[in-house]
Amino acid sequence: MKLKICNKKQMLHKLPLKPIVLGLFIFFIGAGAAFTQQIRIGIFNANVTPPIGSPVAYATARSVMDSLSARGIVILSDEKPIVLCAVDWIGIGNEGLEVWRRRLAAAANTSIDRVSVHALHQHDGIHCDFTMARIMDEYGMGGIRFDTAFLYAAIQHVSDAVSIAVKNTQPVTHLGFGQAKVDKVASNRRILDEDGKVKIIRWSATTDSAAIAAPEGLIDPWLKCVSFWNNENPLAVMTYYTTHPQSYYGDGDVTCEFIGIARNAREKETGGIPHIHFNGASGNIAAGKYNDGSKAMRPALAKRVETAMTEAWHQTKKTAISQKDMSWKNTEVKLPLGKNILEAELRTTLSDEKKSAAEKVAAAEKLAWYQRSVAGQKINISALRLGKVWLLNLPGELFVEYQLAAQKIKPGAQVCTAAYEDYGPGYIGTKISYTQGGYETSGIVSGTAPEVEKVLMKAIKKVLK
Repeated sequence: MKLKICNKKQMLHKLPLKPIVLGLFIFFIGAGAAFTQQIRIGIFNANVTPPIGSPVAYATARSVMDSLSARGIVILSDEKPIVLCAVDWIGIGNEGLEVWRRRLAAAANTSIDRVSVHALHQHDGIHCDFTMARIMDEYGMGGIRFDTAFLYAAIQHVSDAVSIAVKNTQPVTHLGFGQAKVDKVASNRRILDEDGKVKIIRWSATTDSAAIAAPEGLIDPWLKCVSFWNNENPLAVMTYYTTHPQSYYGDGDVTCEFIGIARNAREKETGGIPHIHFNGASGNIAAGKYNDGSKAMRPALAKRVETAMTEAWHQTKKTAISQKDMSWKNTEVKLPLGKNILEAELRTTLSDEKKSAAEKVAAAEKLAWYQRSVAGQKINISALRLGKVWLLNLPGELFVEYQLAAQKIKPGAQVCTAAYEDYGPGYIGTKISYTQGGYETSGIVSGTAPEVEKVLMKAIKKVLK
């Protein structure tokens, strides 16, 4: 044995050792760099459908027409994981959102600032707000709007799905982007007169001839499609479109609505490619011009959205992507509290036996936001850059103007906006909208003051920088 070792050493001394060692060093460093620059994604999809008898947004669940899901992706690199999640619920706010983000962050082994959870805002879906639930318990209305046991169980179910997704990731070599216009779905809810005041409120469903005849108004007609690829293999599709997703609602028939129906149809049509949809800044956008609220309109609206999803997929162009093309930015801001959000008045409403259940629920909702605001709670604003595609994450029932302004900040790039990340503040209008009248900025419906525009636009510019 000693003789063999000695002979090998003698042979090695005769070889040009430095070039060999240097070459091996470069090889391993290069391989390591390639590995760290690779993006990987895990995909999750969890059922979050409430049981019959559980409260949904405006009634008690009496049937399940479509199951509800929480679906999304976990993005892995040599930085902390990023979680993007879209949920078929009407809204997730205040401590409800806090619990969602904290649980999903733990499941993905990341920090809460790198977790973004959005509702799609279906009106026959679930409302999740543990701050509001506690207030309703305080005033003897426990269980009217929240089944907290179900909510916690659903969050845990999604967290478990995220944990599994982290263990089953796939490499991403390319990012795809395509877009298409959606025909006859979205319209602006606020129809202004010659003086710039709201003269007609166009609801999600309407049969009013004047509202139907009025122009679409300011909308974002584009449905955007972002896809992740492992060479020629599509891994996941994320779509973004901006409208209240209601056709008809309020009787307790649980549904993912026309937007979820379109999403599910595309997933089936593509052979099961995971499809995740996000709702844009839809506070003042709905299908009212094209929707009379009849049952026939739900599949009709779904088909129009599905058609645009298909076209956006066909328009997709792929580009190679690695970690150097990816970055995450976030900032926390305190939204200015609306001047009409007064604790004493809200508590008076909650204590008044003559007030309706709907009035008390609205008061509890804004009291929850008030408590969070005065406690200094901040809202997270974030953006994920993937090459020339930016995924912007914003709170509340935001007006579409914010989304359109964000697109102008990045000329030559594609900005995809997901709103409804924190349902706590409710409607968030532009500065001028608070002087125009209309439902969205009246009374206590909006929890923010006109100064919110300046705060949000500063934050949006910061994360898109």
